[in-house]
Amino acid sequence: MSEFQDFLEDQLQDDEFRNEWEDIQPEMDVIRAMVDARISQNLTQKELAERTGINQADISKLENGTRNPSLKLLKRLADGMGMTLKLEFIPKHPARN
Repeated sequence: MSEFQDFLEDQLQDDEFRNEWEDIQPEMDVIRAMVDARISQNLTQKELAERTGINQADISKLENGTRNPSLKLLKRLADGMGMTLKLEFIPKHPARN
């Protein structure tokens, strides 16, 4: 395991830290999905900006987490990469029979 993973596992033992960590995961998942999708298309931020009409600086802010995207903006990004935006709600705990 990496030093970061070791550190994270240790920090997640603290309830307050774990709650904060879990609260930011949806935002981190969106950021990770945006970056992964762009990279999978071999696009730079500038090229994606040209395809979508979204300013490259705004794409950078989205990817570094300093700007929260609207669903409309996420759809524009997906369209610019020839992709469809999919949003899912997943149960927190497995259903009990």
